[in-house]
Amino acid sequence: MRQRVLVLYLTTSALDSKVVGWSRYDGTGRTTPTAGDSDEPPYTTGLDALLDGWRLIQASQLLPPSPGHEYDVSFLKHEFFFEQLVDA
Repeated sequence: MRQRVLVLYLTTSALDSKVVGWSRYDGTGRTTPTAGDSDEPPYTTGLDALLDGWRLIQASQLLPPSPGHEYDVSFLKHEFFFEQLVDA
């Protein structure tokens, strides 16, 4: 078995919110390069990835902004890691 990893960044912490960023990593060696992006997200929401058989393995912590920094621009904070196990 080999692992594929999908990282989705969503607009909110809810799995049914819209995907705003993503990255895929293919540990099967079937794609070159093994990591990459595309112009279109692979799924519209995180829930769509679950419905397609991806397993959710990690979601980022929900941390409130420090007072006075509510509108600062920084990293994408609603990060979800998914995996698929496929035959090698």
